[in-house]
Amino acid sequence: MSSRTTSPRSPGAGGARHGWLQALGTVLAGLVAMGVVASLGLWAAGATDLPDHAFPRVVTATVVTAVGGALELSGDAGGFADTDAGLTVLPLSVTLAGALVIAWGFLRPLRHRAVAGVPELAGWAGRIAVLWLLALLALAFAARQTFEVSLGEGLLDELGDLFGVTPTVGFTTDVPLTVLFGLLWLAGVLVLALLVSPGAPLPGRLSRTRTSVRPAAYAMTALLLACVVVGGVAGLVVAGTQGHPVDTFAVLLLGLPNLAWLAFTIGLGATWDGRVEGPFGLPMPHVLDEVLRTPDVSALNLGTLTDHDGRWWWLLVAAAALLLAAGCVLASRSPAGTPAWLHAVRMAVALALTVLMVGLLGRISAHYGLSVLGIGDLGGGLSGQLFLRPRLWSAVGLALLWGLVTGFIGASLARWAGRRRGRSAAGS
Repeated sequence: MSSRTTSPRSPGAGGARHGWLQALGTVLAGLVAMGVVASLGLWAAGATDLPDHAFPRVVTATVVTAVGGALELSGDAGGFADTDAGLTVLPLSVTLAGALVIAWGFLRPLRHRAVAGVPELAGWAGRIAVLWLLALLALAFAARQTFEVSLGEGLLDELGDLFGVTPTVGFTTDVPLTVLFGLLWLAGVLVLALLVSPGAPLPGRLSRTRTSVRPAAYAMTALLLACVVVGGVAGLVVAGTQGHPVDTFAVLLLGLPNLAWLAFTIGLGATWDGRVEGPFGLPMPHVLDEVLRTPDVSALNLGTLTDHDGRWWWLLVAAAALLLAAGCVLASRSPAGTPAWLHAVRMAVALALTVLMVGLLGRISAHYGLSVLGIGDLGGGLSGQLFLRPRLWSAVGLALLWGLVTGFIGASLARWAGRRRGRSAAGS
């Protein structure tokens, strides 16, 4: 009997054809998931009221930014006025939805396998990447729009009428950067999916990662998702008790991980620097806007938050509990007999990399300015800025310390629980 088959999992012609269909389904499912989350979030934020039927293009732009794409903001106000605008933010709720769906679609044909060759994994990932590239190009060329900006009332409006100034602001996509970062995002999702999933096959030469890298990657992924779940529950409580539920749902659908992972790093003791000025603002929780709306750059940390409300110290308790749980998960998925100090080192390295990623992805920057004949921000609040960035290396250092402590304690707790289960089994 010949060992060559044309099953969907083999590299034969029939399997290749079927693989392209599965890859297409994976890419389309990821795009649909991101599009639905972005649409619902923008609808809750009131984006359906934008002029010129711009809502679909704004949704497309949101999906582009969610996968790392680069948007370029532009303004035009004629020869008598100047405009300046910029925006850097990742809507991580949209990002997370797409990553989970694409990772599931990537792993599904590989389930129930112990080992997979490099050519097979590369071929399967390559099919997804080709179709993803085509999707990125379509999204990049569709995400462009221009809006007219009202001058409000007062002197600016009078100057605009006098000189015929009709300021506009719009966005376009930097296609090369969008393709580059979009492909890097996809590669990160696929690699992380292989590292995290307990049932995903790995090439034989990478089998050691099952015992060294995979437990730590799984624990950190579970930690980040747990933060999102806790943040989602808190958001639903806020929506049901504090009023303005539509605004709260807009934040949850667009930026829940942004807020949840920010809160987690603050619970570890990290500090973020930021400032809010003008019409911009951080919609939830309002204490963030209060801390950052100062004449100078403000520090956002446990100290400044608890100055406004002492209950924010619960972030420290929540972060410690989640890290202890992650340490137990890491130890329980590692081979028996692994020393506690090695668990602690792996936990520290994994947590430091996780906090580094959160710091890089969670940055926010937005600014807009308009002036007519050198006169700006009169009567309409037309200029403003918002930025939030971490003190990255101090946050990473704190993560290393937290990882060492909670990794060691988690390993000790997992070992104690294992011995107790063993005594219970022997007694029965």
